[in-house]
Amino acid sequence: MTHPTTPAAAAAGTAHGKRTVTKKPWYGTVPGLKIFLTPVATSPVLTGEEDAAASAAAGSDAPVSSGRPVDVPPFERPGSVLRASSGAAARGWYAPRLAGAPSTTRQAEILNTGIIGAPTGIDGVVNGTDTLSSTMISHDAPTAYNATPRKLTSPNVLIIGTVGSGKSSFTKTVMVMRPLLLKNHRAVVFDKKDEGGEGEYAGVTRRMGTEPLRFDPDGSGTRFNLMDPLIARGTGLQGQMLLINAVARIARGDTPATEWEEKATRYALQLLFEKFEDTRRAATTTDLMPFLGLVPTDQGLSGEASERFHQAGLSIRFGLQNLLETYAGVFDGETSRRVDLSHKLTTFDISQLPDSGPAIPTVMAIGNMWLMGRLREERGFVTNVIYEEGWHMIGGPSAQLVKSNQKLSRSLGISNVFVMHKGTDIPPDSPGYTVVQEAQTVYAFRQDRPEDARWAQETFNFAPDTAATLMGLNPGHCVFKYGSNPETHIRHIRSDWEVEVTNTDSAMAAGNATT
Repeated sequence: MTHPTTPAAAAAGTAHGKRTVTKKPWYGTVPGLKIFLTPVATSPVLTGEEDAAASAAAGSDAPVSSGRPVDVPPFERPGSVLRASSGAAARGWYAPRLAGAPSTTRQAEILNTGIIGAPTGIDGVVNGTDTLSSTMISHDAPTAYNATPRKLTSPNVLIIGTVGSGKSSFTKTVMVMRPLLLKNHRAVVFDKKDEGGEGEYAGVTRRMGTEPLRFDPDGSGTRFNLMDPLIARGTGLQGQMLLINAVARIARGDTPATEWEEKATRYALQLLFEKFEDTRRAATTTDLMPFLGLVPTDQGLSGEASERFHQAGLSIRFGLQNLLETYAGVFDGETSRRVDLSHKLTTFDISQLPDSGPAIPTVMAIGNMWLMGRLREERGFVTNVIYEEGWHMIGGPSAQLVKSNQKLSRSLGISNVFVMHKGTDIPPDSPGYTVVQEAQTVYAFRQDRPEDARWAQETFNFAPDTAATLMGLNPGHCVFKYGSNPETHIRHIRSDWEVEVTNTDSAMAAGNATT
């Protein structure tokens, strides 16, 4: 099919000074047949300003364009004819409802927005949203530790934040309730905060189908045996001796045991284990008392050395006796049968024990060693162990226990979660400070004091401006960091059911009620 005039002919006619008018064939006016027209090269649309000097030089009065480009509105440039007829639209032709708006390439850049990748993957549990990209933040320390390749080398978690910053609600939701939905996950909580006469985890525990293990100063609640067989079964004589020395140190006002006292404790434990080796009843702390102070006769000790050995044993003995007498029914007897791990959530309610004194850190220390022994017999689970007021474990006499059991904890699938107000509560020379530095999952909520914010920034290698950010965080917001990844500012989000269950301000809410 040929046309009367080709583009080449049209160009030749123009070159000889003649303007050739090209007539379209009849089917060029039919919309459906326009596609059969031969493409015609169009000349560029020249725009510019009229130049009077150029007109005079050409010997003409007609204005001549200088060819200098100027801005021309888009609707004045050649383009497709848009149909606005509703009849044409009904027949399927293009008929835009609204006329387009003119724009430029620079203006249209905003239409191609940049996409910020999520700081984490989708494994683990949902923590909240990234405040920068609004993407989901998902993380679970044991899941990241067990990933291939491994994302963490330590499953321990540290949560710090001042009162009212939202760390308690975050801990309940992200460290307890949501991980329980994962396969072979369970949680053990040492519940310190009083909420209406019982621990704040009591409601969550009951919703999971069990009762919290309540410790009362009057001895009417749960008992924890310092000599529970599971402790020696899990950590051996050395672990049992470390626990005795740690509890004695707590009971004696943080006075560490001397090498003579450690030797006297070890000898007393050996005698006790020999006596109860073939008995059905478990040995208790009261059973240990008569052996503390006995002097070995096969060591060839001099009279002075024997007396010193005897005094060392009595020192440990008197410290433990003061503990048993002060908290009768809490530590003097066999461990209550209700203490087990048969449920997904086990809560040790220590909210009614006095804040000062040896009771709370002693329960935490015994519970830590008891878990080690119990989990050796029940492998295959990942256990989140939450220590509310966790500075008792990593800032006091129990810190050595945690540090010495780090490798064993990882092999038993334990993720220790330490919750506290500020990191400056931990002495820099404490063994627990090493535990803090090794924690590779950190959630830092608001810090009110500059020194506390700087401590977090320096300890966890946050960006230099993060200290100021920590002091201005709103409730429910925190700075999150795991492994060697940069920190992320996240906002914790809870469902309506989680808000109801994790509410920790019932006392204040009651004062705001109307009648």
